[in-house]
Amino acid sequence: MSDLTVSFVQAALQWHQPEANRAELSRLLSQLSLSSDLIVLPEMFSTGFSMEAATLAEPVEGPSLAWMREVAAQHDAVVTGSLMVREADRFYNRLFWVRPDGSYSHYDKHHLFTFAREQDTYTPGTSQLVEEWRGWRIRPLICYDLRFPVWSRNNADAPYDLLLYMANWPAARRTAWMTLLRARAIENLAYTLGVNCVGLDIHGQLYAGDSALLDMKGEYLVEVGNHETSITRTLRRSELEAYRRRFPALQDADRFTIHP
Repeated sequence: MSDLTVSFVQAALQWHQPEANRAELSRLLSQLSLSSDLIVLPEMFSTGFSMEAATLAEPVEGPSLAWMREVAAQHDAVVTGSLMVREADRFYNRLFWVRPDGSYSHYDKHHLFTFAREQDTYTPGTSQLVEEWRGWRIRPLICYDLRFPVWSRNNADAPYDLLLYMANWPAARRTAWMTLLRARAIENLAYTLGVNCVGLDIHGQLYAGDSALLDMKGEYLVEVGNHETSITRTLRRSELEAYRRRFPALQDADRFTIHP
């Protein structure tokens, strides 16, 4: 099977400014010098991490999804990121997985951040998502999900190859971010990518960035500091498969069923 080229954007999100954020993300994506199979954006990329869904949530077929479709078609790549969505009478922190042909899947954030009372605004998702794309199996998750290893756990019988977390993860808890990304990569024997935002939000909350790409051994392939950037790297299928053959820990994993 082929390698997978992944791009990700670490951006300073402008508070409650969807058009400005989409424009800035487009600018950062225009700086990519290599073609990509997959483009990953931060959590709530259009607004910043906000509980003001009543005024800012988009319909499912809203302008941010339309923009993602345009980007996916332009780059011939899947584009994924989360935003606040209104569906019927409920709000979701929804991750969209948008393909170049305009079709899409979605995942609703399962672990809502009670420390910020996210559960008072949003409805938790109850199902997981594993996408197959250009020969790779990919599990996308959102921010706080990182703290819950059972929800992230790889399936020994049909393992995913790449684990994604898109986040608005504050600098005050950056040690947890870096430690848990490494732990998830090691325990799941998978490439792991965490994409965060950077800068201050309107409440004075600092986001340090620290977006990172790790291999299946937990070694850093990319470690970003606290600046805006867009980065592209190629994940090697042969290296993943060779390591899993040498160290087949997934074969010894516990089998269990999750009941959300």
